[in-house]
Amino acid sequence: MLDRECIQSRGFRNVEINGEICGFQLKIRSLYYRGVWLSQLRPATVKVDGETFSGDQITWTISGVTYEQDEMLKLGDVFWGLLEPATLTVKKAGGLKVGSHEIEVKYEYSSSYFPPAMDTLLSSTPHTRTLTIVQ
Repeated sequence: MLDRECIQSRGFRNVEINGEICGFQLKIRSLYYRGVWLSQLRPATVKVDGETFSGDQITWTISGVTYEQDEMLKLGDVFWGLLEPATLTVKKAGGLKVGSHEIEVKYEYSSSYFPPAMDTLLSSTPHTRTLTIVQ
């Protein structure tokens, strides 16, 4: 079951590859009532305890497939549904320390019924939540 908030309480954890912690993950949900095509999404930023991550530091995983943020603008045939969480994986050597962290996620999307020139007017409010890393 999904939380009502954009930032989900489940799925917040460090990521380990080949025995080395190389980042962290969190799950978010779309708050747009229709869901969105990946080409409608604009790059996300994630802020943890005041440290900002953006661009190629973040990948999105939707329906088990991982996408770089810069490639998503070209993917008009991949849909992120309203009831499906997306996993954001953030590259950070050593990951996050065990304990509570203040998380802020900001992402924007274009709306199918507004002309592209209005994209800059449709800014999203950052979503914040305190989550805890448990090892």
